[in-house]
Amino acid sequence: MAQKQYNVIGMSCEHCAASIREGVSEVAGVSEVVVDVAAKSVTVHGTDLDDGRLRAAIVEAGYGIADTVAA
Repeated sequence: MAQKQYNVIGMSCEHCAASIREGVSEVAGVSEVVVDVAAKSVTVHGTDLDDGRLRAAIVEAGYGIADTVAA
């Protein structure tokens, strides 16, 4: 199983987290989305994760991405 982590700009509450979780969950291959509002991070678990689509889902939810760490 693959994992990707994103540091999100503009996420400040559980409503923000829910919006991101919903959008990212719809990307093919995603099996779990863990959002940490305090750390402003999103960790995605799954198979054959497409970085571009994951980033697009976060941006489409209305947030920016500071950087990416692939684990």
